[in-house]
Amino acid sequence: MISSTPPGAPYHRLARTGRQRWWRSLVGVLALLGGALLVGCALFGVATVVAEITGTPTDADGLPVFGPVVDTALLVLSVAVALPVTMAVTRGVERRPAGSLSSVLGRVRWRWLGTCLLTATPAITVMLLGTHLLLRATGDEMVLLGPLDAWVGWPAFVAALLMVVALVPFQAAAEEYLFRGWLLQAFGTWLRSPWPGMVVQAVLFAAAHGWGTVWGFADLVVMGLLCGWLTVRTGGLEAAVALHVVNNVGAFGLAAAFGGLAVDETMADAPWQLVLVDVLVLLAYTWLVARAADRRALATVAPISRVVEHRHAAPGRMTAWTDTTCCSPPPASRRCGPR
Repeated sequence: MISSTPPGAPYHRLARTGRQRWWRSLVGVLALLGGALLVGCALFGVATVVAEITGTPTDADGLPVFGPVVDTALLVLSVAVALPVTMAVTRGVERRPAGSLSSVLGRVRWRWLGTCLLTATPAITVMLLGTHLLLRATGDEMVLLGPLDAWVGWPAFVAALLMVVALVPFQAAAEEYLFRGWLLQAFGTWLRSPWPGMVVQAVLFAAAHGWGTVWGFADLVVMGLLCGWLTVRTGGLEAAVALHVVNNVGAFGLAAAFGGLAVDETMADAPWQLVLVDVLVLLAYTWLVARAADRRALATVAPISRVVEHRHAAPGRMTAWTDTTCCSPPPASRRCGPR
């Protein structure tokens, strides 16, 4: 039996259902690791078989080398598989709706997601351009836009861009559902405050990207903290997913345009110039999204269902009709209704 989300609970406490037991989160961690490893091995197993059949060369580690676009696609898919695995663990192990990972309404609030995407797009554009200009101004050898003579040409760029648009959003969403979603809610089953979970998931999120520079690690921690705060503040993952998707699509898109898909560097290797601009943009995005959430009166707690008397029922007889009006904690109790 699948338990419903606890009525009136904030986002980080949605996993605290009537069927929640202390061991479910621990089993969930093992199931997540095992499931992601199993699916990832299956993915690369298929790639290896295809490489053997087609005579594709391998690298020093024995992994097939199909080319920048296909290799990047495999890498992105190896992360994206965490999305269905996380949802399966939420429903299968914790016995609650997978939609409770998305928001307090048990689903993605698409209009709100669109608003966040529209806010994130200019923010990430400013971050990329600002970083490029600051790198040039400080004489740093690292460049984001690349020299014009590195342009790969329209055929190669379009092929790579189609891969980026088709796969990268799922990779970015998978990381959000795992760290800002499942992990944050797992801590919420034990702790009333969201802050311990927000801090731990932010550090693990940064660690999952590897160790490059102190600046890069710090930037990822800041992103994790702000996205975690926005998730609790807005009652769902939409704001974090939008920011992550636009950021990754932009980064991979630039790499596709200037032949950088084969480069191993990630945000963990970021120099101080990128981190400086990125943190300012992240803070601005967080402020804008929080204000937009206030104006839209987003629901920030799970709906409170009430059994009421149906007007066509016999006097005194209660029916199963429910009113799913959502009430946030005071003084925001009038900020009701799905978005």
